[in-house]
Amino acid sequence: MICRLMKPLTESAIALARDQFAFEGIYVADRWIGSGRINDTRLVITIGPTGHIYRYILQRLNTDIFTKPLEVMENIAKVTEHLRKKCLERGGDPKRSVMALIPAKDGKPYWVSPEGDFFRVTYFITGAISYDEVDDPKVFEEAGRAFGEFQRDLSDFDGESLYETIPHFHDTLSRYETFEKAVLEDKAHRAKKVQDVIEEFRKHKQIAVLFAELQQNGTLPIRVTHNDTKLNNVMIDEFSGKGLCVLDLDTVMPGLSCFDFGDAVRYGANKASEDERDFSKVGIDLELYEAFAKGFVSGLEGKLLPAEIDHLADGAMCMAFELGLRFLTDYLNGDVYFKASYPESNLDKAKVQLTLLKDMIAHEKEMRGIIQKLNR
Repeated sequence: MICRLMKPLTESAIALARDQFAFEGIYVADRWIGSGRINDTRLVITIGPTGHIYRYILQRLNTDIFTKPLEVMENIAKVTEHLRKKCLERGGDPKRSVMALIPAKDGKPYWVSPEGDFFRVTYFITGAISYDEVDDPKVFEEAGRAFGEFQRDLSDFDGESLYETIPHFHDTLSRYETFEKAVLEDKAHRAKKVQDVIEEFRKHKQIAVLFAELQQNGTLPIRVTHNDTKLNNVMIDEFSGKGLCVLDLDTVMPGLSCFDFGDAVRYGANKASEDERDFSKVGIDLELYEAFAKGFVSGLEGKLLPAEIDHLADGAMCMAFELGLRFLTDYLNGDVYFKASYPESNLDKAKVQLTLLKDMIAHEKEMRGIIQKLNR
């Protein structure tokens, strides 16, 4: 979805990076793994003296997207250490429950190549799987529980102590202002023919204003937020079906808990995909919405404020609005950020989010009722 500018990794660069980390055992093999669109990811296999097989994830951070890699890695190191301590307090296994960083041989949680590439290593979680799409409400419920537990365990961590590595990432009002600027400048000369879509987004500006006011007046506190709460960022145990670990912490920053909930729902509980061209298929799947909400609220164990719980449904609507704004803004600017597989691609994606938002508004009473029932 995001334009990717990094040069391809050579085998020699991979080998050099691999040699910089303190793996257990002797190197056996490595290969590409995962469906991520941003970072380069390799599975590294080693073998110990007793024949035990170790598996690790070696990643190159995409510094064209994450332009402050040191801050990204410092955020991750702080958060994962906090999560590791919480896991140990419960008698858990941090190698399976936390995205555990393996230090480089110089003791740092990353290594920088002579070309300026940032590499890191984490444990590979065995006996677990991630899902790109939601087929089973139970799986989505477990993802919700994992993200709820993530919020629970970080509820006593000062979110404002983290770097804002992507400024205004979920600042919806700022996104709206950027959208209006794109309309005014009309760089790609497209505004006139999509004036109806522009006006539809303008009608829903209040949801951006709402969250700006709730944050400014202190009703919603700043917390540690994941900011990319897609289903495939949770590892699910293959045997028990339980959510094990939240991955992909590159976007961990200060933020609002409602947005983590909302982004997961916007993506996972939509009846259609983000690039659906038949808008009649788009809408909120209330069964999936309830499944995720059930897991999320259960995982929180009461660690969010009542006001945060009350605005979870608003968070879902706000995230659909925000992403729709981003797609439409990029379309107006000439498709400079998101990949466009055909000329109207980003416009259609904006319409999908707008359609989803309108359907959420139509089912707002049911969405709020589900949260209230779960939080009794």
